[in-house]
Amino acid sequence: MEKKIVLVGAGSASFGPSTIGDLFLSDALDGSTIMLHDINKEKLEMVHEVCLKENEIRNNVFNIERTDKRAKAFKDADFIISSIEVGDRFDLWRQDYEIPRKLGSSQILGECGGPGGTFHAFRILPQVIDIVQDAEKICPDALFINFSNPMARVCLGIKRSTKNLKFIGLCHQIGFMNNHIPQMLNKKLEDLKIVIVGLNHFGFLLDIENIPTTKSLMPEFHSKALKYFKKHEDRWEFSTLTFEVYKRFGYFPHPGDNHLGEYLQFGEEFTETQDMVDWIERTEDFGEAIYSKFMRAYKRLKKNRYSDKGFLFKVPSGERAIPIIEEIITDNRTYESSVNMPNNGLVDNLPEDLIIEGPVMVDKNGVQGIKIGSLPKNIAALLRIEATIQDLCVEAVLKKSKDLAIACLAIDTNVGSFKKAEKIFDELYSLQKEFLPKFK
Repeated sequence: MEKKIVLVGAGSASFGPSTIGDLFLSDALDGSTIMLHDINKEKLEMVHEVCLKENEIRNNVFNIERTDKRAKAFKDADFIISSIEVGDRFDLWRQDYEIPRKLGSSQILGECGGPGGTFHAFRILPQVIDIVQDAEKICPDALFINFSNPMARVCLGIKRSTKNLKFIGLCHQIGFMNNHIPQMLNKKLEDLKIVIVGLNHFGFLLDIENIPTTKSLMPEFHSKALKYFKKHEDRWEFSTLTFEVYKRFGYFPHPGDNHLGEYLQFGEEFTETQDMVDWIERTEDFGEAIYSKFMRAYKRLKKNRYSDKGFLFKVPSGERAIPIIEEIITDNRTYESSVNMPNNGLVDNLPEDLIIEGPVMVDKNGVQGIKIGSLPKNIAALLRIEATIQDLCVEAVLKKSKDLAIACLAIDTNVGSFKKAEKIFDELYSLQKEFLPKFK
């Protein structure tokens, strides 16, 4: 079925080609127009040339175009998939991580939560808001799919800055549970309905349904979980912090220690500093490896020595954007276990004006959240603390308010002091001013 799919941030060698790879695995989208869009003309041109060659290898199943002009990119779009960053991701992430810790913050990672996550949001939200407001004007019927972190805060900014734009956010962190639960319970993933609800990188396992029998497998999960996960312990997945939260709260958190600890006052107590530093380095190394692979392919292309097999992966990336688009256009009613969306009454004891992460059904009518009801009180209490911080963070950007920005930092569980908050704000603002709102 011919659709127009726009990739915003397509000049990224890790985002553009991998998403194109998923598109090439889709029969349902043959004949569609794939619009590559990025403000970096040089990188956009390189990705476009490689994608044209990959398309040629596959008998030109798509019409692949590129532009650095947003109005042209969005015209008549059906779907927009956006993955952008502002500035040098890793240089800024290290500032987000190191400076708050130097000034007394207990944050453990600084990507999506803590004062580092707040400054990450301060940088990226103005750009995303510009993008989605243009999308709402130019292609009001399109579905906007966000991949940019900090996911929950970015999506909340989208919600508050548009009126009727259809949007979701997608994160692959659910993959940890999708890998481990079938192994633990000796079941096929397709036979399990996994229910995880919360905020992005901060969700809890509520149920596992055995689809053929409709029986809940939670009793079996609880009887096996600690023994299984301690046997498969991983310092970046499920380790000491996850086990402590599971023991204290009675519900298993899904994101792994590194992200879970971003939102907890006691995260530092149950994680190792070097593990978090290593995670940042590992993430950068992974990105550089993908970029190097892309550049090798590009150089071969320029020398007319491009591989007949192409360089894209021949298996799905694991990201859910293209499968969800397929489910919509084919009206294949499907359960998706992890989508970021406005609460809008799905979880009764969390704020309405909040982005939650949880299960949805997808069909020709789009993406519909599944009603959860009330979460356990102890879990809801944890989530509401972070929800309050996210609320102030987004409001500070929308109002360009320095007072709200500092208040957001001060009430963060990893700061807890106006004195620290002001020092963190001043130092990070002085370093990152060119990327930040003009707070007043």
